[in-house]
Amino acid sequence: MDIEEQIKGYMDSLPDSKRLDLMTLHHRIQHLLPQTRQWFFDGKDETGKVVANPQIGYGQLTIHYADGKSREFYQVGISANTTGISVYIMGLADKTYLQETYGKTIGKASVTGYCIKFRKLTDIQIDILEEAIRDGVNQTS
Repeated sequence: MDIEEQIKGYMDSLPDSKRLDLMTLHHRIQHLLPQTRQWFFDGKDETGKVVANPQIGYGQLTIHYADGKSREFYQVGISANTTGISVYIMGLADKTYLQETYGKTIGKASVTGYCIKFRKLTDIQIDILEEAIRDGVNQTS
């Protein structure tokens, strides 16, 4: 199954309200980052154990770990979770940057070092989210 089929299958498995918000976000990110690689992570480790929620990813960066290992990963990821939607902006060197730059203006969202979490799209300022995504991609490109 190719990436687009996996993404469609994931979207189809979601409840209507989350599916519509995640599809809207997916299309907006595709428009924002038109030539980037897309990823799909089913949330399972190499043994098949569920370790995270499924995620759709965009872009590409190399993550370097403290033990010297590295791997290719996405720059931006989106995922439905039990309470809403998470947007992951990966690879930022300053773990306070998202909160300090976008935390007060994005709307009703929890902002951490690499994650912006909200219940539904109408709770946030989508233009601010898009700015944060563009900013994160620019910093990690």
